Amino acid sequence: MAPTDPAPPHSAASEPANVASPAGLRMLSRALFWAFGLLLAGVLTLLFVVGVALAVAYPNLPEISSLTDYRPKLPLRVFSADGVQLGEFGEERRNLTPIAQIPQIMKDAVLAAEDSRFYQHGGVDYKGVARAALENLRDARSQGASTITMQVARNFYLSTEKTFTRKIYEILLALKIENLLAKDQILELYMNQIYLGQRANGFASAAEIYFGKKLKDVTVAEAAMLAGLPKAPSAYNPIANPKRATQRQRYIVGRMFENGYITEAQHDEALVQVLRYRTQSDAAVHAEFVAETARQLVFAQYGEETYTRGLNVYLSVNAADQMVAYRALRRGLMDFELRQVYRGPEAYVDLPADATLIDARVAEALAEHPDNDDLRAAVVLEASPRKVVAMLQSGDSVTVVGDGLKPAASGLSDKAGPKKQIRRGAVVRMMRGAKGEWTLTQVPEVEGALVAMEPDTGAIRALVGGFDFNKSKFNHVTQAWRQPGSSFKPFIYSAALEKGFTPATVVNDAPLFFDAAETGSQPWEPKNYDGKFEGPMALQTALAKSKNMVSIRVLRATGTDFAQEWIQHFGFEADKHPAYLTMALGAGSVTPMQMAVAYSVFANGGYRLAPTLITRVTDNKGKVLLGTQVPVLDDSLRTLPARNAFVMDTLLQEVARSGTAARAQATLKRGDLYGKTGTTNDSMDAWFAGFQPKLTAVVWIGYDNPRKLGDRETGGGLALPVWIEFMQHALRNVPVQAIEPPEGVLQSGAYWSFDEFAQGRGVGSLGLDDKLPDPANEEERKSILDLFKR
Repeated sequence: MAPTDPAPPHSAASEPANVASPAGLRMLSRALFWAFGLLLAGVLTLLFVVGVALAVAYPNLPEISSLTDYRPKLPLRVFSADGVQLGEFGEERRNLTPIAQIPQIMKDAVLAAEDSRFYQHGGVDYKGVARAALENLRDARSQGASTITMQVARNFYLSTEKTFTRKIYEILLALKIENLLAKDQILELYMNQIYLGQRANGFASAAEIYFGKKLKDVTVAEAAMLAGLPKAPSAYNPIANPKRATQRQRYIVGRMFENGYITEAQHDEALVQVLRYRTQSDAAVHAEFVAETARQLVFAQYGEETYTRGLNVYLSVNAADQMVAYRALRRGLMDFELRQVYRGPEAYVDLPADATLIDARVAEALAEHPDNDDLRAAVVLEASPRKVVAMLQSGDSVTVVGDGLKPAASGLSDKAGPKKQIRRGAVVRMMRGAKGEWTLTQVPEVEGALVAMEPDTGAIRALVGGFDFNKSKFNHVTQAWRQPGSSFKPFIYSAALEKGFTPATVVNDAPLFFDAAETGSQPWEPKNYDGKFEGPMALQTALAKSKNMVSIRVLRATGTDFAQEWIQHFGFEADKHPAYLTMALGAGSVTPMQMAVAYSVFANGGYRLAPTLITRVTDNKGKVLLGTQVPVLDDSLRTLPARNAFVMDTLLQEVARSGTAARAQATLKRGDLYGKTGTTNDSMDAWFAGFQPKLTAVVWIGYDNPRKLGDRETGGGLALPVWIEFMQHALRNVPVQAIEPPEGVLQSGAYWSFDEFAQGRGVGSLGLDDKLPDPANEEERKSILDLFKR
């Protein structure tokens, strides 16, 4: 028989107890008893602690009856006459939306993401708490168990710190809220109050901010994306973190399907939908100056409540007209800038030699030089006199060649200074043409303004206060006091009509000279813009050609004191226009808004109306708090005799037909256009002020710190093209309208005049004895003048 392996040695003490024996059963029972006792004691202790905490906390709960009268901070919103939002002001962006107006798909997405048992629990989802507790035991990462009601409690009354005490308060408040409000009321509070990033509070506001659409129009995919934001608005921001946000969205789409909120077809469609996000450049209308003006007006009425009451401000501005005005002015300023000397790149950055690192470096550099609408910033990758390659903020590389290099040719020269040379690493500006070609340029230093108003109502239709609101918030329409130049002459001529002048009056366009005794300061020899003198001509022709010598003679005959008083009928301030002969050349100070009001007096037949921007103000429920009425043109508003306005209209019509603004009628192909160009001394300001009987528009261009625009720059060359581009759009469906002659005027040939001054009874001629200069003596005359000036 084979020997067996000996058993391993061990002591009796190491032998386990036989659990099947009575002794083993007793030991097990005692162990279970003690374990159960300890567990029961722990539970009782926990319940005691919780009970004490609840007893202590409950009396300290905040009063929540205010939830039944929910009044969140609602921003001020500014809308155009045709309902386009132009601006928003306030700490929070919010569109208060009743639960009945929130689409079911949005509610379902929120429930799937945040609290699928919302309509089953009483404020605290105990199953959810148990599930979260188990998850937390299995995984160190924190699992939330806050219901929508608990989130409402936290958002309205508690801090966000994660403490046991705060959780107790959150639970108690949730139970209290559930006892006070219906489920739909709680959900309505949540969906309007919750913060969703981008300063958006509530889902209606978030839909507009992220997708540029109304909440009622969101798709399943968009609703799921929005529903993912409450968990962590920054982390799941689809614009800043698209990958993480998409993962969250896909999870919510799945939850919606699992809970029966959507069909399988909707689920599949949502997962493949490509979402389009609204960016900062997607602003429907550039009306920053308009919106800011409206904000100031409303703030003067409502103070700090302006930003919290949810006021809606409706303006007279037409959104389409506003956008065309914005584009026209920018185009005019950029066209002028293309003719200026290149000032050099905005900055220089060091680009890495490793091509794979360039994209990141360019993005970092251009963050400090953001795009200015269509004026794009770029970093030069290579440069030569024949070609420039540059990278945009988007990472796209563009090539500039040919004519696109001309505006910056001096910067591409080998002789360019170190601060003006375009080389690798230079930060430059460029614009894209209609055919896709790129042109190097620069941010303009010149500024401008455009304002358009209805002469019969005073309603502002468009207002652009400068090249770019973000660059300068100075509103040149209302704040820039500038010399109007020749655009002021019509008001001098209007005064002269009351003194017997007529459009047929012949005035000599001959030289004038005033010594120090006559001017009160120093000798003055005014000039015509072109430096030429054409001799005697009709007053109508003189205004059309903008003859300075004629205007001065007319003012001297009319009287400076009378003229100074007369211009106040148009809304001008006397102290801004001293009673000197220089007033004939527009040496006083006006704003573009004043000019629009003044020219509207001619356009509407003699009535002066205050400009109006706001048509009504409503609260967030649509109740009208403030409204404006269309004025009635009666004698209380008349400031100019109808016949004076009419005769001046015939003069201004000739300017737009054959004079310095002949381009207006030639381009727009309509005869009901009236206006006057203006170019100040040394070409520091360029104007065009004009109208069609239903619309007045004024354009000004100049530097903030006055300096010459250029010897060849005029109101007709700079401001008039901007006016034409705007009016071409604004008048496209407006029929041609003739201005009917009022009582008290007669027509003789091509000229209209007052009855009493017709047929030669008025001023027939002026200054005919003054002689034109003899070219042979011109040099001697200039020498004598120089002696006087010394």
